[in-house]
Amino acid sequence: MVRYSKLPFRELLRKYEVDIVYTPMMLADVFKNSHFARDSDFSTNDRDDPVVVQFAANNGADLADAAEIVSPFAGAIDLNCGCPQRWAIQEKIGSFLMSDPERVRDMIRTVKGRVDIPCSIKIRVHPDLRKTYEFVKRAEAVGVDFLTVHGRTRSQKSTEPVNFEGIKLVKESIQVPVIANGGIFNLDDVNEMYERTGVDGVMSARGLLQNPAFFAGHQDTPWECIEEYVRLGLAYGSTPFIFHHHLMFMFENIMSTAEKKSFNSLSSIPSILDHLEEHWGLDVSRLS
Repeated sequence: MVRYSKLPFRELLRKYEVDIVYTPMMLADVFKNSHFARDSDFSTNDRDDPVVVQFAANNGADLADAAEIVSPFAGAIDLNCGCPQRWAIQEKIGSFLMSDPERVRDMIRTVKGRVDIPCSIKIRVHPDLRKTYEFVKRAEAVGVDFLTVHGRTRSQKSTEPVNFEGIKLVKESIQVPVIANGGIFNLDDVNEMYERTGVDGVMSARGLLQNPAFFAGHQDTPWECIEEYVRLGLAYGSTPFIFHHHLMFMFENIMSTAEKKSFNSLSSIPSILDHLEEHWGLDVSRLS
């Protein structure tokens, strides 16, 4: 998740039966060259363990340089080969890499030679699943430690069905752990994914943005979860944009249309807190 999986949100998720958390996707070349990027994009602490640090890169040198910087604080390094956004494809990162398995092999090999922590990749399925099979076999052969597969192609929209057979093929083709992603919004989705694919784990992105507590069995975001995010966001100094958008996601299935319109127009943390105090009974003094 670009931008959204920073430290306050990761700490929140751990309170609701999420076992492994990922950082936002970060650009390896910018990260390694910019102190500002490192300070703004990545922060951690002793409670943030294990954390998978995810990078986007188009060459092994950039990826390995960035991985070396974070390796003392990371449980694993992940190469994003799944981001479908147009800008990412133009930069030859993200899902562009699905068409260049040799480049991915070289990048994995380079990172494995430079850092002594697990290395994973996050991919999407190809329209032709034979290419997916060849892709993951090459990644396994060069030493990838685990793999996450999103069950849609890079051209498919998030509203289209997940390809369970494609995910199952990946799981049955390699020996390393496989995590499944795509269309996971509640525990029923989790159970269906396990039953239909036999994977080792299930990942959620948009589902957890809407309800960070669903892995703990909550159908909607519980109020204490929202309160805890406010506390963590204030404690860690979240930016107004990130703070606001996380709360917008969490309130998506709770607020009426009129309430959303009012809340979504807010632009500062004090105005957000005032709104939550006035309309939702939030006691900010109790959260400090």
